[in-house]
Amino acid sequence: MRFRSPAHHPGVTSRLGTWLGITFGLCFVTGLLSHGVQHDWAWPTRPVDLYRVTQGVHVISGVASIPLLLAKLWSVYPKLFERPLVKSVPHALERGSILVLVAASFFELVTGLFNAAQNYPWSFYFPTAHYAVAWIVTGALLVHIAVKIPVIRRSLEPASPDQPLLSRRAFLRTTALTTGVAVVATAGVTVPWLRKISVLAWRSDGALPVNRTAQAAGIVVPPDWRLRAGARSYSLAELQAMPQTTVELPIACVEGWSQTATWTGVRVSELVSGGDVRVSSLEENGLYRASTLPEAFARDPLTLLALRLDGEELSPDHGYPCRLIAPNRPGVLQTKWVTSLEVMG
Repeated sequence: MRFRSPAHHPGVTSRLGTWLGITFGLCFVTGLLSHGVQHDWAWPTRPVDLYRVTQGVHVISGVASIPLLLAKLWSVYPKLFERPLVKSVPHALERGSILVLVAASFFELVTGLFNAAQNYPWSFYFPTAHYAVAWIVTGALLVHIAVKIPVIRRSLEPASPDQPLLSRRAFLRTTALTTGVAVVATAGVTVPWLRKISVLAWRSDGALPVNRTAQAAGIVVPPDWRLRAGARSYSLAELQAMPQTTVELPIACVEGWSQTATWTGVRVSELVSGGDVRVSSLEENGLYRASTLPEAFARDPLTLLALRLDGEELSPDHGYPCRLIAPNRPGVLQTKWVTSLEVMG
């Protein structure tokens, strides 16, 4: 069986592979940063939008990888019909590595999309599985590139006049256009000026989104609620009577969406000082019921125990009676329903 379509030419495959390598590389590096930030890697407080940008690039590059991966698989699928299926032990190992690469890539992209939609139709813990399989994808991709370097070099050389360049370029242009449309249609989750045209963007407009509601977290604020901060404690009225600071900071979520809001509250540095701070919530069973605020963040004048959002008292879903807001932090670490600030060590 012969496949004559220009889409199956090695030059097309190599170019698609190059584009896919770029988007996968961006997705891997930014995903690694996101994982590290959530697991106590050293991370700067400035610029305040850094996490917003890196996580936005992570999700957007993942979206861009989907049409590129499908186009590349279309380009190479005739190889399934090559005979013999296995020519040698090295050939068998090469085909096995490709199977691992394709399966792991689909796992990453599909589960990433489900995570962006906050839909988890599986029993495993997404961050751990997604992080582990990312290393498998990267390792398999590097092996694949190393094996295919001679083919890539030959296929990227200038083509002879008798080759159907126009049709190949048309396929590549169509793939590039499809990828661009997918990116623009979703990039509004993190790029504000694209929100009006990002028709498939999730959580991109209107009021500040909420990932976890007070009802879902089982939050009941006791009538005698007080904030424990070091050796002292404060009622809500006492916190409101303290000097208030207003800042504009984004909430940037691991699902990729982000939105800037105006926050008003008491600087954490005016409540505790002297080291890293453990911020605990009224939530009892959530994975993120507490977070560690590194000393650099605790001392930063933009880090607040927020009492108001966009000029209004916090709603229960946004963390009433008070919540943490700090520059350049993932949303899951901006602890809501705060009940204590404890200096560690």
